[in-house]
Amino acid sequence: MRSKAKGNFRKAGAATAMACAATALTAADVSTDSAASAVAPATSNTNAAAGISAPVQKQNWNWHVQNTDIVQGYPEFPAQYTGPNSLPNGGETRETVSLDLMAGARLWEGAEAHVDGLMWQGYGLGHTIGIEAFPNGEAYRAGTTVPNVNFARVFIRQTINLGGDTETVADDQLHLAGEQDVSRLTITVGKISLIDIFDNNSHANDPRTQFMNWALIANEAWDYPADSLGYETGLALELNQPHWTLRYGFFQVPKESNGLAQDERYLAAWGMVTELERRYTLNDHPGTIRFLAYLNRANMGTYQDAINNYAQGGSINIADTRENRLKYGFGLNWEQEITQNIGVFSRLGWADGHTEAWVYSDVDRTASLGLSVKGGAWHRPDDTYGLAGVVNGITPVHQQFFEEGGTGILVGDGALDYGWEKTLETYYDFKIWKTIHGDIDYQYVTDPAFNRARGPISIFGARLHWEF
Repeated sequence: MRSKAKGNFRKAGAATAMACAATALTAADVSTDSAASAVAPATSNTNAAAGISAPVQKQNWNWHVQNTDIVQGYPEFPAQYTGPNSLPNGGETRETVSLDLMAGARLWEGAEAHVDGLMWQGYGLGHTIGIEAFPNGEAYRAGTTVPNVNFARVFIRQTINLGGDTETVADDQLHLAGEQDVSRLTITVGKISLIDIFDNNSHANDPRTQFMNWALIANEAWDYPADSLGYETGLALELNQPHWTLRYGFFQVPKESNGLAQDERYLAAWGMVTELERRYTLNDHPGTIRFLAYLNRANMGTYQDAINNYAQGGSINIADTRENRLKYGFGLNWEQEITQNIGVFSRLGWADGHTEAWVYSDVDRTASLGLSVKGGAWHRPDDTYGLAGVVNGITPVHQQFFEEGGTGILVGDGALDYGWEKTLETYYDFKIWKTIHGDIDYQYVTDPAFNRARGPISIFGARLHWEF
């Protein structure tokens, strides 16, 4: 029971001003002049001293609201058989709704507190099972017919400036407008979504405004700590320098696989992640590459133990094999601007593939490649066209586990006819008015749930998003 979504906790790194400049109205005690300068280009201390650009006035508080409504459906598709975690092959239509009310306040020098109240309603296709690269990043396994509410994020961020050049921080949903040093240490403590900070990508990170697919908003081979709504409590450290950033996180994990309750055995159950980000330019066009490694410890089973139990006349239920174990993996994340309006991106992921998938998905191997095009070429600068493909796979022992009838977080069709799951997504996001956007989306999935006996599937979607 798990959401893969969550709006992007945009890092106030070297590209913060550019990434956040589009955010619109906010209620805050900032003058008109200072609000305008909150989205100005970064300036150095030297330039500011020379009067080239006036310092940005610090914003003491703000609030924002966002709403995202997604409708997806698919027609009947071929299937030789259906298992317990199969997507129904008769066709269906589902919708999801999310509404966030977010507020921030400045506590003391360099410190901010933020809270995000989330309301959600609806279900993913098939109640969010049957496809690993699931098509709706706003879908919850803990779906609901009537609206439900939760405090998604509650955290404090402390920024320790280390001197040197400064850059502008723009007002957005999870930042207060102001200035900070390019060289800095940032400490975040509380409940967040890990993909707010780690595995970011300018073109594929937010299912509310970009690609909708789980495998395109985060690395699916990273079993990142989160409850079934996509958030978790912990600590993140970020050391930022002009051309690189080093990040580390230590977080709780769910008590049960893909569950809501947190495991309170802090020394026995946890998730750690580290990421090195390197920024560069290629022919005057910015690019970024990120290397991620993770290590989780939880009460997890192994696929081989479950297979052995089944061979001896027992159950294939992996829960019968659980004990404290480690699970690890690696990820690579790349983005490159080609022209002012065109960017490309890719993610690669690898997980050990022997220990039970605990949080995000059942994927052990993943690769994605995509293209994002801004509409400036056709005089629609606020529109975006995206096209991307994903391939997902699992290890041989993981395959055997599914072949024997085992089930995972998202899949488990029974007598598996294994094949790499392949997904193509394309979307067009268009500005309707100010911060109101519409979207049409199409996804094509072959060998869903690693099963060549099912599919292909054509999934059609539409999205409405607004924020202020």
